[in-house]
Amino acid sequence: MLKNLFRFEFNNYWRNIDKNILFGFFILFFLGLFFSFSSTSSLAGERLDKTYYFFFSKHLIFTLLSFIIMFIISAIDTSLLKKMVIPFFIISFLLLILVPIIGVEVKGAKRWLDLYLFRLQPIELLKPFFILVTVKILTLEKLKNSQTKYFFSFLLLTSVIILLIDQPDLGQSILLVGSWIATVFVSGVSLFYIFSFFIIFIIFIFSLLFLMPEKFGYIINRLVTFLDPSKGDTFQSSRALDAIKQGGLKGQGMGEGILKDNVPEAHTDYIIAVISEEYGSIVSILIITIFLYIAFRIIKNCVQKKDEFLKLSLCGLSSLLIFQTFIHIGVNTSLLPTTGMTLPFLSYGGSSLIGSSVLAGIILNYTKIKLDPDE
Repeated sequence: MLKNLFRFEFNNYWRNIDKNILFGFFILFFLGLFFSFSSTSSLAGERLDKTYYFFFSKHLIFTLLSFIIMFIISAIDTSLLKKMVIPFFIISFLLLILVPIIGVEVKGAKRWLDLYLFRLQPIELLKPFFILVTVKILTLEKLKNSQTKYFFSFLLLTSVIILLIDQPDLGQSILLVGSWIATVFVSGVSLFYIFSFFIIFIIFIFSLLFLMPEKFGYIINRLVTFLDPSKGDTFQSSRALDAIKQGGLKGQGMGEGILKDNVPEAHTDYIIAVISEEYGSIVSILIITIFLYIAFRIIKNCVQKKDEFLKLSLCGLSSLLIFQTFIHIGVNTSLLPTTGMTLPFLSYGGSSLIGSSVLAGIILNYTKIKLDPDE
């Protein structure tokens, strides 16, 4: 009886899920495992005097955990998942508030909570739920014909940005602002409001730089260094760009790259440069193509949805995924200032993987072919 019930539920799940998106995420998780082994084995064995499989083993555990999280979220009834959005956002937001109080500081930035077994970066969990709560505000029936919904969503954005800037984490702040703008733009907001909010945000940032230069002066330093490399330290970005050039189309070969040994945190912040150096630009282009294909499938799915909440949510989540991907690539290719942005699914790190799995699970859930009897 139980076996038949499980078979029925699995068949129902498999029939409704968007298999193209699912396989896309599966390939990215698998590539993340493969490149994790390639980029961390020498780091663990030669520089940290640990077993060659130390980082890979941790990445494998987090990948398996992320798989489970993705499938659980994707299998939940969509109406139930909609109700869980606000509670999950509140939990992740409270965790973000705890960061400046009891967070762990690493290299001048306090972004993590020490959970004993691993360090959690709350913003990775909060990002997808921030998009969903923003969409909830934009689709509230009471505010349907009111422009105040954009103001409330902007207040939500501001509250998160303030906490991020305090860490400080400029990269995630830019990512959330970009994703928020994309979401409200698709909702049909007037460009006047977008420009107004953007101007307010710029004034806010410059006020912080002027009033607290000792804490936020690094932002100006990065911008100045980006515009004029001779005026600052460009070691990491220069090495990453050199690695991509040396890799060429076909790459130096597995394990033959030197970027992962010369640049700290290359297996997280510069993973696409490591991949390009060892496996060539062709593989990097293939990875970018997978991300773009997933985004294409998500947007195509939006057209078929009647539910306004699902449409806006999928647009916002796909923007979040693509913006983060291209910010990471932009930093690696010296097209953008250094931000410390991970590449979803492929960069090493438990928080990044779990955050990516939550994002993937919600996307799979909202792109189901049949969500309820009325659809």
